[in-house]
Amino acid sequence: MATSTIPKLNENYYGQLLAKVHPVVVKTEEQNEQLLPKIEALMRKAARSPEEDALLELLAQLSEDFERRRYRRKAATPAELIRFLLDQRRQTPKDLWDVLGKSRVSEILSGTRQVTKSQAVKLGQFFGISPAPFVFPPER
Repeated sequence: MATSTIPKLNENYYGQLLAKVHPVVVKTEEQNEQLLPKIEALMRKAARSPEEDALLELLAQLSEDFERRRYRRKAATPAELIRFLLDQRRQTPKDLWDVLGKSRVSEILSGTRQVTKSQAVKLGQFFGISPAPFVFPPER
């Protein structure tokens, strides 16, 4: 049987902390803005009790869940990803000509041609990342 590493909380003290903060599921920007100073105050505290750690974790999760719902990022297309990676490396599409061929690079970046699996492998090797994002872009 595995032993638990979760610290035992003083339920009375944790209840007092919860009563002061009144955590709720964050549904508005205003609620999130009210929550952030409470999170920051707990984070700045040098020595937190296990109860304060638990409260900090709860408040951070509530804020993170709201922000994830509110500020969803649009998934990048393979062409956008290639442009981004080239830009990060201070390269141009011309640097991919030896990898994919001049016309293929142009077609992929213009969106008129999809990246094949073999091209994705080559792109992954070139950029030093998994080939998956080039072949299986996330749903938009």
